[in-house]
Amino acid sequence: MSIPKDLKYSAEHEWIRVEGNIGTVGITDFAQGELGDLVYVDIDTVGQTIGKNEVFGTVEAVKTTSDLFLPVSGKILEVNEALTESGGDDPSLINSSPYDDGWLIKVEISDPSELDSLMDSDAYAALIGG
Repeated sequence: MSIPKDLKYSAEHEWIRVEGNIGTVGITDFAQGELGDLVYVDIDTVGQTIGKNEVFGTVEAVKTTSDLFLPVSGKILEVNEALTESGGDDPSLINSSPYDDGWLIKVEISDPSELDSLMDSDAYAALIGG
């Protein structure tokens, strides 16, 4: 299981890659493995400002639906169109490439200090027993 060192992680199994004040957010390799084959992504929060740990969308697997929690407060700028019906409609990219092609959203971070409360790769590995 992959846990990239350059990312920050939440206890809800989301990751964030920060470039300036923009964060790219997705779910971890562990989370996609627990959910199984993803069949649908529902994110309709583009343009909205959402607080840390608030729900910004859902992913649906064959057997379950799971909420997606924003790891930091910010404005949702973009959804990965390759995952959604209006784009490529291929949510399985999350399963095959959770840290690259399967990213979920881009967010304009409103409070960079919130990043300090997220886990590094070692802490996340300890959380999941890795």
